[in-house]
Amino acid sequence: MRRSSTASAAARWHRPRLSSASGGPMKISELMTRTVQVCQPTDTLDCAAQLMWDNDIGVLVVVDETGQVVGMITDRDICMAAYTCGTALHDIAISHAMAKHVVACSADDSDDTAEALMAKHKVRRIPVVDEVNHPVGILSINDLACTMARGRDIPASKVAGTLAAICEHRQAPSSRKAASA
Repeated sequence: MRRSSTASAAARWHRPRLSSASGGPMKISELMTRTVQVCQPTDTLDCAAQLMWDNDIGVLVVVDETGQVVGMITDRDICMAAYTCGTALHDIAISHAMAKHVVACSADDSDDTAEALMAKHKVRRIPVVDEVNHPVGILSINDLACTMARGRDIPASKVAGTLAAICEHRQAPSSRKAASA
């Protein structure tokens, strides 16, 4: 299992800057957590769970052998795979349980862009990638809420609206078909 070389374990608790240098919308680079824990699709779920436990995190960015983002896996994905497969975690590859469609943003994007992506795709965390799709950070709804809680540039209503959109229940696939008929 590979870990990101972008930061040390001590830097894991990076706190976002609290105000935009330009006075306008905050850039993702001002909000994101710069430490990114990564794994590969061929790693096993027990390795992923251990990495999450060791780093007190709930998500890993899945990268291929070139370091490009190919998926995400959450602690919930691991739990659901364990339940549905009925197999030991050390026998299940991350590729079996990971989300393969990844919504990402750039460090130069605004907080508005990230919040819109989170709300639209109902995700709590999005990887921040460079121009060649290598992870350079991760942005979570927690990062936005912590910035707002410190009384800085992000209004509480904006964070609350994003969180509400993320948490809204999705329709089951069979319900979608019936609703569209």
